Amino acid sequence: MRLSTITHTAYVTTVVLSMITGATMLMASAALDEERAAVANRYAFDKASFELDVEIFHMSDKAREYVITGNEEYLEDYGVVAAALQGTEDRLQHMKDVGATKVELTALTEAIDQANRLTNEQRQAIEAFQNGDAETARNILYSDHYEAELDLINSDVLRFQALLDQRTATEINQAVRASRTWKAISEMVLGLTALMFLGVLYFVLKRRILRPVSRLSDVVTRLADQDYDVDLSNFHNQDEIGDMAKAVRIFRENGLERRRLEEKLERDLKLKTVLSRMTHRMQACESKDEVADVVRLFLPAILPGCPGRLYLFEKTDNIMRQASEWLAPADSAARFGPMDCWALRRGTLHQHGADQPDMPCEHLRSAEGGPESGREGGPAISSVCVPLTAQREVIGLLYCEMPDGPAYQAHEHYIVMLAENISLSLANMGLREELQEQAMADSLTGLANRRQLEQRLGALLRDSQHTERLVSCIMMDVDHFKLLNDTYGHDKGDDVLREIARILQSHTREDGLAFRYGGEEFVILLPGVETEDALLRAEAIRSDIAAHRFHHDGIVIDGVTASFGVSTSPDICPDTRLVTTADAALYESKANGRNRVTRGRMASSADKVA
Repeated sequence: MRLSTITHTAYVTTVVLSMITGATMLMASAALDEERAAVANRYAFDKASFELDVEIFHMSDKAREYVITGNEEYLEDYGVVAAALQGTEDRLQHMKDVGATKVELTALTEAIDQANRLTNEQRQAIEAFQNGDAETARNILYSDHYEAELDLINSDVLRFQALLDQRTATEINQAVRASRTWKAISEMVLGLTALMFLGVLYFVLKRRILRPVSRLSDVVTRLADQDYDVDLSNFHNQDEIGDMAKAVRIFRENGLERRRLEEKLERDLKLKTVLSRMTHRMQACESKDEVADVVRLFLPAILPGCPGRLYLFEKTDNIMRQASEWLAPADSAARFGPMDCWALRRGTLHQHGADQPDMPCEHLRSAEGGPESGREGGPAISSVCVPLTAQREVIGLLYCEMPDGPAYQAHEHYIVMLAENISLSLANMGLREELQEQAMADSLTGLANRRQLEQRLGALLRDSQHTERLVSCIMMDVDHFKLLNDTYGHDKGDDVLREIARILQSHTREDGLAFRYGGEEFVILLPGVETEDALLRAEAIRSDIAAHRFHHDGIVIDGVTASFGVSTSPDICPDTRLVTTADAALYESKANGRNRVTRGRMASSADKVA
């Protein structure tokens, strides 16, 4: 027999056996699908019947609770459960369409009918209760007949589930037997196919083709499973097999590169997600300390294995102060001058390490142990400093310690990105604080303005309601201020107001308690100060103003005086009338000759209640 005849015969036979194998496998799969369908139907029926049982008992409980307590909330709950029960009954009514038997439907129909009768009795009881016949309502819901109906529903549901279990078990057993039968036939045909294939391999293919193809098949299979670590060094054939091996090698190299790019893309996506979340958190921060806490929390996730510190620049002391740190950095002092860092000197990123030899920053030398401290036996580490700037002004510094190596070189890009985001957040916060400070301060005297007075006063009064702490208020007005302006000019008047503001600040125990109320009027809040002490404080201020010599362009003005009104909450007036009572006392001082302190009048009982 010719080789071509053997090959064609083997080919046709293999195809026929493969088709038979495929058909038997499909039959086995169909049997398994029937088994799963039976289990799924069983679960659906069982769930629906269980819900019917649970919901009718739940309705019974809500109806009983309503007729006992008369609480309308139980009636509302009853309506919700009744609606759910109706939905359950609707689902059960359609069970005939999905395979329920007549016997099962009979048991289920009896349960539903019984549930409807029970629902009617519940509604009768509720109507009787609503009509004032509570005794009849309770007799209906607590009668032996009612309890028997509940038990009968439970019995019908259990009988339905038992019938369902019996039918489901039969269907599953039939499906399992059919699946096993078809599986055995499939395995037999598959075995015949394998024998035919082995015969063809033995009689037709030579070893020089069979062995390379087998190895190459294994390689292709592993590559299909994305196992790109497979070895291709044994394929040196200078024939079609060699060409196939070369193509597979190129495919493997492309797969390795694609996997590397996918891993890098996934890492970048995760880092960008964390970076975006960090940026959103920083935008919601209310203080620089909160920004430092956000940086301390997120930096270890964005730059794993890279300890570091965040520094903020303090203009008053001209130093960089550590605001937060993460992963216990070995180098860099907690406080240092801006000139101790090369990054701050140059205004750009500065890196020092084995792979990046450069001048080390002085703040590394000033750290305990000096640079390279705590690194014995560990990998070489590079220090990276990135200045945080806004409008070309230094506002902080981001310092990181990165192990040398290609795996960490890509972190430099993220460090710069982080520095930009942190700088933007700190700059926005500084601008917001500056605008808020401007909005709350009086531009002429430097005192807090009336807007801040309202906020501070509200906070003090709320605190006094909880702590029962007194709050005193001194209201002051410069006497004959219009005459002073008309005589010496508004510039002199402004100087007088500024001098008086300094006097008020010298008499307050803490900043922010002296306010410019408007024009030549000022207010001082004294939390925790009794009326007598507040009167003494007002008298001291009055004396200082009267004795003060006001200068402007060589001109000295004597005789500048002020009138005062004092009130205290809750001793003199309720907290809602604290300022108005002090204002009334101030006008009484003016009416009685000015340059004096007047105590506010005690509020009436009606006013205190108000």
